[in-house]
Amino acid sequence: MARICEVCGKGPQMGNRVQTRGKAKYLGGVGTKVTGITRRQFKPNLQKVRVSTAKGTNTSLLVCTQCLRSGAVTKRVKAKPFVLPVK
Repeated sequence: MARICEVCGKGPQMGNRVQTRGKAKYLGGVGTKVTGITRRQFKPNLQKVRVSTAKGTNTSLLVCTQCLRSGAVTKRVKAKPFVLPVK
């Protein structure tokens, strides 16, 4: 199973891992030097979430945290909300 958000389609991205050595100039050194650059993978922060669909059923999805925080998905209701009795 691919590690991709099922809502927005966000997946892994490639980037660089930059390795440096030396002391920074503002700390009294002569400056940092780049000693190596290798490729690496940035993976999205995916969470397995039980989501309620439009039909009223519940399914589990792999969703990135940005979709959760933005409200792109609605989490299922575990318990019915408390309702005051009517007199």
